[in-house]
Order: sequence, then structure tokens, then C-alpha cells
Amino acid sequence: MSNSMRTEEVEQLLKAFALLTDPDDIFAFLQDVCTIREIQDMSQRLTVAHMLDRGDSYVSIQERTGASATTISRVSKALNYGADGYLNVLKKLDFS
Repeated sequence: MSNSMRTEEVEQLLKAFALLTDPDDIFAFLQDVCTIREIQDMSQRLTVAHMLDRGDSYVSIQERTGASATTISRVSKALNYGADGYLNVLKKLDFS
């Protein structure tokens, strides 16, 4: 992603997320700044990233998550050629 996205507004959003450590506070913030659908889509993409990272097939990911082939492909592209955001988070998350 281009550094041109790192506007003052985006920097403030990043700082806001960095200030929050309690999952309930983070969820409340997400509810205020995102639509329900946006929260669902982001959580689905994270699940797809996890499944791709552990080697699951596109078909099994589609069946389990309901994600489209386009979504799975985009997440795969981000995992392989992106800014390592998914990988950094996946290393820190416990998906048990």
C-alpha cells in the first residue's frame, strides 16, 4: 500500500487503535467507526488469512467461511506480496 494513504487522519486512526488494549473497548470503537458488515468482512478476511497460512485449500476456505474466491485470492495476494500485516498479526494470535 502506498504511503500516500498515511494521511493525518489515518495517522490519528492508527494512534486511536494503538491506545486501546481492552477487547471490549476495541469492539466499541469498531462499532462506532465501522458498519456491522465492515466488521464482519474484516474478521472473515483474518480467518481466511489464517486458513491460507496453515495451507487450507480455497474450496475448504469457501465452505468454512463463505468467503468468495475473489476475497480468498485478495487475501492470498496480501499474504504473499503485501505489507506483512496479516503475517505479523497471525504470529501474535492464538487460533485454537
